[in-house]
Amino acid sequence: MENYFFDTESKIYADKVFVLIIYDVVDNKRRNQLAKYLQGYGFRVQKSAFEAIIHQKKYHKLLRELPGYVAKEDSVKVYRIVGSGQVTSFGKAVVIDNEDIIII
Repeated sequence: MENYFFDTESKIYADKVFVLIIYDVVDNKRRNQLAKYLQGYGFRVQKSAFEAIIHQKKYHKLLRELPGYVAKEDSVKVYRIVGSGQVTSFGKAVVIDNEDIIII
């Protein structure tokens, strides 16, 4: 079992939201394009689910651009979760690779 907490109400995250994006895309090519696009926002936590803590501005950009990746037969849901919360996971743990940051 794995637990982690998020808090988008603290001063650090005053302008950020926790976002859960789940999808069911029929076409393999479109599904791959969507997954690649969503990697720019957060981390894949399951085959068809991404999580992220992003700025409000980036959240609105996501909502504007997302319809371009979705056809009528597809389903995509974006859950915007504000405040404090806890996520409890069971089974295989998701490993999130942190990007190396170099400050010059």
